[in-house]
Amino acid sequence: MKSLKKIISLALAVAMMAAVVLAVSGCSQKTYTIGICQLTTHDALDAATEGFKQALIDELGEENVTFDFQNAAGDSPTCVTIANSFVSKNVDLIMANATASLQAAASATTTIPILGTSITEYSVALNLENFDGVVGENISGTSDLAPLTEQAQMVIDLFPEAKTVGLLYCSAEPNSAYQVKVVREYLENKNITCVDYSFADSNDVAVVTEKAASSSDVIYIPTDNTAAACTEIINNICLPKKVPVFAGEAGICAGCGAFTLSISYYEIGYKTGLMAADILTGKADISEMAIEYDPNPVKKYNADICQTLGLTVPEGYVAID
Repeated sequence: MKSLKKIISLALAVAMMAAVVLAVSGCSQKTYTIGICQLTTHDALDAATEGFKQALIDELGEENVTFDFQNAAGDSPTCVTIANSFVSKNVDLIMANATASLQAAASATTTIPILGTSITEYSVALNLENFDGVVGENISGTSDLAPLTEQAQMVIDLFPEAKTVGLLYCSAEPNSAYQVKVVREYLENKNITCVDYSFADSNDVAVVTEKAASSSDVIYIPTDNTAAACTEIINNICLPKKVPVFAGEAGICAGCGAFTLSISYYEIGYKTGLMAADILTGKADISEMAIEYDPNPVKKYNADICQTLGLTVPEGYVAID
């Protein structure tokens, strides 16, 4: 009988100890608050945000991550307000989606980790000299830069009769200007005439696009947030004039373009989320993390626009859904 009592007492003690361990481990499970500042609403940025969130949920568990998502509706000063609010809330990490969001976050804090995404060139966005791929301090992230010289060569290959290429972009977006500069230099070296058509904001898009479409054989649009938010306006001008558009990314191409060489914004967002998980759990030091890229851009085409313009789609191009 005594032996039985000892066995029962031992079993109860083990059960109580297990319960204590479970309770302690449950209480010690770290939860994180992530501030997300997205410049505006369009397919590319939306996809990057969704990829980012899904990666963190996959890595840390949905119950352990809270997302404070804020959309600046295309207004850079609002990005500043949002970033400062994240600092006041002392969030664990800031995800800055698009250049204006990154610039605002970088100005708001030097201590909270900041991961950018949908940033074309970090050295341009943050005015960095001698940039070697690592921003340092509290900033890293992913880039949406597609191979610009390959895009420029595709314009030549797809439209061999084109003499003049209009470069349509927002002058307020430094990364757009950077892309246009690279593409212009490449095309001009191939004896193609290039003309810049820049708009200051969405209010100028229609007027500037009208000028570009009236004077260009082909229009090139980089990964430009303002253009991405105004693809319907651009398409309503360019398509009736039978002027094809080569877009810097698939979202713009879906709205107004014929062809693109595009990275996946969902994938770079997901990659950013994986980086965030490593930072939050102490597996990586953000100050040492290099900017990451999508290594597999895809040639895509807009079937409806190509059909309307009577364009032949070469082999190796994928139709945009």
